[in-house]
Amino acid sequence: MNRNSIGPLRPMILVFVLLNGFFVAGRAILEKWNVDQSVVIGGNLILFIVSLASFLLTKRSLAAPNPNAFVRAMYGSFMIKFFVCAAAAFAYIMSVKKNVNKQALFVCMGLYIVYTVLEVSSLLKLLKQKKNA
Repeated sequence: MNRNSIGPLRPMILVFVLLNGFFVAGRAILEKWNVDQSVVIGGNLILFIVSLASFLLTKRSLAAPNPNAFVRAMYGSFMIKFFVCAAAAFAYIMSVKKNVNKQALFVCMGLYIVYTVLEVSSLLKLLKQKKNA
């Protein structure tokens, strides 16, 4: 990856690093709120990886001459992100059975929104830079 291709990813990478730093350093705060630290860190990692893959898939479609490619890529990336997150939540719920930490799942839902907003805003900036868009 060259420097120009990493530029739009900087906000997402920065948020990932800062959130993980908070989740590791803020263990006492998370315990006070009854949030399982390992679930939140794992959820943050999964969401970052899926959002990164989704961003790269959609970014690649911006170069396609067919405008439908972008729409298909947006829907495809949404479906991938949704099903990966649903599978991860299902695997977590099935593995702990009755000891599900609902607060951690709600934090992960908030992280999903944060990463989606970052991804869409980065893609919109790239789309505005593209000529004939």
